[in-house]
Amino acid sequence: MAIGERIRFIRNLRGMTQKYLGTLVGFPEKTADIRMAQYEAGTRTPKEELTKAFANALEVSPLALNIPDTDSYLGLMHTLFSLEDRYGLTIETRDGEVVFHIDPRKGKDAARISEMVYAWAPVAEKYRTGEISKDEYDKWRYYYPEYDATQIAAKVPSQELSDAMVKAFKKKLKD
Repeated sequence: MAIGERIRFIRNLRGMTQKYLGTLVGFPEKTADIRMAQYEAGTRTPKEELTKAFANALEVSPLALNIPDTDSYLGLMHTLFSLEDRYGLTIETRDGEVVFHIDPRKGKDAARISEMVYAWAPVAEKYRTGEISKDEYDKWRYYYPEYDATQIAAKVPSQELSDAMVKAFKKKLKD
């Protein structure tokens, strides 16, 4: 799915109209639905700041909107091939089933993505078994890595904390 399709998918998931989402991100009410239709159709591509505004309004991470070309079967296949090259994704047949596997021995990137996938698996299992709701599962996925307690290294400090650390460091340098 291209970014416009992801925006439409999540907007519909949230039960929002194009006009409503458009006004949330600051488009004039008269043209909000037209502007949204352009972004969702892919005739316009949002810049980084607008993507962040869409993500904020849709209550997802901007990363949930910016994903590779999966809007066609061939695009998806090439995305999978790229994942094989970069992250050690392997495809196997086990007990007559086709399964994907991340081989952490393929390098640092493969090891890191393997950790992330292994963190995802139990959350997906909790959803499949009814331990968590679809909303809870979607929240985990669409805000990843914010709600992933296993991925400490993936966490990014808040801007406030980062600013405070820089200020304290600069003060220490002056002293």
